[in-house]
Amino acid sequence: MGLIMTTKLKTFDVVDFLNTDEEMQEYLNAAIEEGDPKFLFIALGDIARAKNISQLLREKGISREGIYKALSGEDNPTFNTIFKIVQELGLQMQFSSRKHADCC
Repeated sequence: MGLIMTTKLKTFDVVDFLNTDEEMQEYLNAAIEEGDPKFLFIALGDIARAKNISQLLREKGISREGIYKALSGEDNPTFNTIFKIVQELGLQMQFSSRKHADCC
C-alpha cells in the first residue's frame, strides 16, 4: 500500500494582507470601483478586523452585532453608521467626478 501525503492549507483571509494604510486604501478603492456598495461594506469590515476596532466602535454606540451586520454585505447600513466606522478606521471620504470611458 502506498504512502498518502496530505497537505494542510491555510484558509485565505484578506486581513492577513492588510498591513499598511496604503494597502487598506487600495483595497477600499478597488471595492468602490466594483460599483456595488456590498463590496465596500465588506472591505470596511475586513479593515475593521485588521485594525481590531470593534471595541472602539462599541464605545461609539455601535454594537458588535451591529458592526458585523452593517459590514457583512447582506444588510443596508445607514450612512451615519458607515460614516462612524470610516472615522474610527482613521479614514476620510472624498468625492470626485467620475471619468467617462467615452470621454478624453
